[in-house]
Amino acid sequence: MLEIFYPNYYVSSAYAISYRQLYDKGIRGVIFDVDNTLVPHDHPADDRARKLFEEFRRMGMETCLLSNNRKPRVAAFGEGVGTKYIYKSGKPSVKGYVKAMELMGTDRETTIFVGDQLFTDIYGANRAGITSYLVKPIHPKEEIQIKVKRYLEAAVLYFYRKKRRREGQA
Repeated sequence: MLEIFYPNYYVSSAYAISYRQLYDKGIRGVIFDVDNTLVPHDHPADDRARKLFEEFRRMGMETCLLSNNRKPRVAAFGEGVGTKYIYKSGKPSVKGYVKAMELMGTDRETTIFVGDQLFTDIYGANRAGITSYLVKPIHPKEEIQIKVKRYLEAAVLYFYRKKRRREGQA
């Protein structure tokens, strides 16, 4: 029952993923959450984020931001890194993920999703049939409703890790 919230991969950071290897395996699009995935909550695009998206352009990999935040926040970040974006996406609704793939010209098999929250980001990506990467939040400063969800996420992650150990994938 909890498996719908489990990420396909759990990594330390969006910046620790080997996108070149994924590209070599056929991945052509990456959908990202923004806050606490690429930068701390409400921070502008920084050099690290700009360099990452420049690397995607050099590789020929499409990208799209998918955020529940409002247009001013998401548009500013998207323009700062030079990528497509969807704001007020309604995650975990599948619609935003499908729209992002349409914008990128990719499909479920050639797209991954990277985000920091289980109940919106990962749950939505899993429902959309997209390979999901959960990353550890960049910064502990978060809105109160997210802090509350983190306690519930911790319980789900406990069972996720336990299952991975049982399967020899710790």
